Amino acid sequence: MKKIFFLILSIIFIQYAQAQISNAKLVASGLTCSMCSKAVYKAISGVSFVAAVKPDITASSYDITFKKDMQVDLDGLRKAVEAAGFSVAKLQVTASFNNVPISNDAHIVLGGGNFHFLNVPKETLNGDITLTVLDKKFTSDKEYKKYAQYTTMKCYATGVMESCCKDGATGKRIYHVTI
Repeated sequence: MKKIFFLILSIIFIQYAQAQISNAKLVASGLTCSMCSKAVYKAISGVSFVAAVKPDITASSYDITFKKDMQVDLDGLRKAVEAAGFSVAKLQVTASFNNVPISNDAHIVLGGGNFHFLNVPKETLNGDITLTVLDKKFTSDKEYKKYAQYTTMKCYATGVMESCCKDGATGKRIYHVTI
């Protein structure tokens, strides 16, 4: 009976892991003109899992739609922006959830990536939810330091899963997010 229970739990977990991040809003910093904005637009558009990019020059932001059924690599987006000579000031991603329980310091797998929630109430996520990425190089230093108080886990400083992470997958990339 225990084996059947764990099998069912595994199937449910795999469904969570297959959830897709559908889109993102990226704010770039260091842009001073429309040529800068165009360079970032081209860089993001060239990322393999990006389906479409809609720039907002006045806000230095980009609404990004991802290709369906492709794994989204948030570091890949950041590296594209940095390769164009700029940096990410803020990144928000939207994903679809189906009865996913979260709480402060909870870890989940989403779209093939590992995510660690900070400063969130204990709740169950359903529907399309926008998450703000809090890791270094995805937010301001001030914002990064602000959220450091909500965890004592080493993974927040390193960006990789440490022995403190509950599922024991040390060495894997983990993104820290809030709602």
